[in-house]
Amino acid sequence: MKKILILGFLCFFSILSFSQEKKLLYITSLDGNKQLDEAVVKAKAENKNVLVQVGGNWCPWCIKFNLFCVETPKIDSIIKSNYVYIHLNYSRENRNYAALERLDFPQRFGFPVLVVLNPKGQRIHTQDSGLLEKDKGYDTLKVVTFLKNWTPQVYNKEQYIVKEKE
Repeated sequence: MKKILILGFLCFFSILSFSQEKKLLYITSLDGNKQLDEAVVKAKAENKNVLVQVGGNWCPWCIKFNLFCVETPKIDSIIKSNYVYIHLNYSRENRNYAALERLDFPQRFGFPVLVVLNPKGQRIHTQDSGLLEKDKGYDTLKVVTFLKNWTPQVYNKEQYIVKEKE
């Protein structure tokens, strides 16, 4: 009986750990440059920008920011309509140095750090997420303002060019 109980507990905990592993936000084995390339192709096809959240599963604020975005309908809607949203891992297992170099080393701002790329893959903004915080979480107005300031429509330089009358 004891052996069956122990075996049952082992099965339960292995299933539990497997299900938790599937829910990881950052996948440490992914090549960051490949992630960026794929996101840029998708963004170009969908006329969106790329929103890169750099961080790791070790970072509670990284997990908190993602949950905040997904659970706040207004923010989730802005992201889904204007961005290809990816999570680029930075951890002991995989620092993704080449990808971070490509993004101009955003880790200097701490984690999570948000980087916006245009559909050509050019970095147009790096956001210190600490500036989006309020109390022990994130501020909806600050996050909405940040996201709206870097949508493809707003960043379209053509709208700011004054055309001369003919």
